[in-house]
Amino acid sequence: MHRSDLPGAGYIGRFAPSPTGPLHAGSLVAALASWLDARAHGGRWLVRIEDVDAPRCVPGADALILSQLALCGMRPDEPPVWQSSREASYRNALQRLLAADLAYPCGCSRREIEAVLAVQGHETPRHAELVYPGTCRNGLQGKPARAMRVRTHDAHGHDVCIAWHDRRLGAGQQNLARAVGDFVLERADGLWAYQIAVVVDDAEQGVSHVVRGEDLADNTPRQIHLQRLLGLPTPHYLHTPLVLGPDGEKLSKQNGAQGLDLADPLAELRAAAGLLEVDNPALAVPDFLAAATARWRARWATAVA
Repeated sequence: MHRSDLPGAGYIGRFAPSPTGPLHAGSLVAALASWLDARAHGGRWLVRIEDVDAPRCVPGADALILSQLALCGMRPDEPPVWQSSREASYRNALQRLLAADLAYPCGCSRREIEAVLAVQGHETPRHAELVYPGTCRNGLQGKPARAMRVRTHDAHGHDVCIAWHDRRLGAGQQNLARAVGDFVLERADGLWAYQIAVVVDDAEQGVSHVVRGEDLADNTPRQIHLQRLLGLPTPHYLHTPLVLGPDGEKLSKQNGAQGLDLADPLAELRAAAGLLEVDNPALAVPDFLAAATARWRARWATAVA
């Protein structure tokens, strides 16, 4: 049976966790929202393990995440995919961009980029993403290549500006050249950047709708840019509210978010559903998910082509 013959084949969604530890309250919100959106549309829900950043991955975290999802009643409709097995697809996409002169090698270190930006009068807050000044855009000037970058100017030298629509946040627009600059596709350590891996995977898996946390919303214009350069479809996007810690910052593994206590999966699901405004008083996980799906459908479901 071909995917196009399957029920709900017009909609394919996905949850794509990084296996850097167990699911926490914030990642459960993203998982639940993506699952509900797929079910509300009568579509399919996939899980992709985003483990390209191998140094940050924790052994066994992928299996733990899948078991946590299952305890919460969320099982993918196809076997999970691991990004670490997809090197050839990312390499092929990069080679296409290089051959079309849409990407180029860069020999700059972070310190060198900071120095150029300082001379230009730009402040570079600590740990902030640097707007690449284009030093190697016209050649390495004798330096060895360290990374690969994609161009954010068009063939006429004009800044690339991306406009998009988010189903929850509404209209968005960004001048990529000024906000980000030519961004990295393959890192100096040889690892693949998040942007190219996500774009290639979403296209190859046929993902039509991306539902993820609001902290990833600013990645959207970069990913749309790559989709257009590679001739790939652009999914529909919905970015969900974030779970905040006591300090008002996004709850994450980096700031000490605790793993879910799934001795009572329903309690964790209800907390996530409360943020998504689909909580309900059902007393069993299957009934809870069915009621939450109905509430999600009433609010967010749209026709699928």
